[in-house]
Amino acid sequence: MNLGIEMEFWVVDESGRLSDGQYLADRHERIEPEFVGPLIEVKTSPHEREDALRRELRRTLRAAMSAAESEGHRLVPLGTPLTEATPDATTERGEAFEAIYGDEIVGAKNCAGTHVHFERRNVDALNLLTAMDPALSLVSSSPYYCGRRRHHCSRAQAYRQRDGGRFADFCDLWSYVDDVDEWRATVEASYRRFGRLAAERGASQGLVADHFTPEDTVLCPVRLRDEVPTVEWRAPDTCLPSQAVRLAFDVGRVVRQTDDKPVFVGDPGIGTDEIRVPPFEDLDELVTLAIERGPDAPPVRRYLRRMGLDPSAYSPLADQITGPPTVSESRARDLRLAAADWLRADVATLTVDPSPTDTLTAGT
Repeated sequence: MNLGIEMEFWVVDESGRLSDGQYLADRHERIEPEFVGPLIEVKTSPHEREDALRRELRRTLRAAMSAAESEGHRLVPLGTPLTEATPDATTERGEAFEAIYGDEIVGAKNCAGTHVHFERRNVDALNLLTAMDPALSLVSSSPYYCGRRRHHCSRAQAYRQRDGGRFADFCDLWSYVDDVDEWRATVEASYRRFGRLAAERGASQGLVADHFTPEDTVLCPVRLRDEVPTVEWRAPDTCLPSQAVRLAFDVGRVVRQTDDKPVFVGDPGIGTDEIRVPPFEDLDELVTLAIERGPDAPPVRRYLRRMGLDPSAYSPLADQITGPPTVSESRARDLRLAAADWLRADVATLTVDPSPTDTLTAGT
């Protein structure tokens, strides 16, 4: 099975201050700008072999880091910038998001994720990736969000608007579906609801039609993509590339089994002739625990093992960033620069197995 990876990175200057990095999209065909200036996306083509994907990702990241350093910039692999970022949107679509989401756009401006595209279009793959959501804890990379220590995976908590928000239904995990037609019907209904919310915020239907389709209105952690015919898994933080690739292929080896093993709701586990996923209500409790406490929470660790993953193979950056309940902007800059050093060291050895990092202390 082929899969491709997209990773978002913050761009900072030599002092660790967030900086506009949109120019990097002109330096390499696999780099794209995001809707705010300090965030870029690095992409790979689809690969069946893990070593081939590692090599391509390494080449692209080395080019990205070299281009950034020529301008006095660094790339940072953290799920949030630690303290609050308030950049303006740099694209028309981003401006439309600002107009529609209002204050609720803060989460999107302060979150950087990893997206994995699996070349599968069956509903079993969609439901299985939904059930794999607690695996996001294996690569959580920031316990801080807008200056406050929140959860093991603060990005997921904020991006999915789990503290409340009118747009949470578009960003949080969706339940299992019976078939692709049900998925598409749900997407269409969400698009209509999005249009109504936009109208309430004073945005015209023309603005919605010009910048959004039903498919890209949905920002949930798992979605079917028609334009790029894949199942897209959007649950993980951005993180060290070696860990992102490992997780993508570990999960991919499970997803590939849906070719000849149907997925049923039941006592979770991977059997010889079927894959069983927990009832969605039970899964949601595990996801909450994974976001709040990470893979060291015993129920999360047991569940991931039953679903074919080895938590001991991962060293989440969120575990390495220690500190008090709040972090100052000056300390956040130091941490971003330290994380940029981690990224450089990781990319240098991206074609071999990753190793644990040292611990960062947030300070005050």
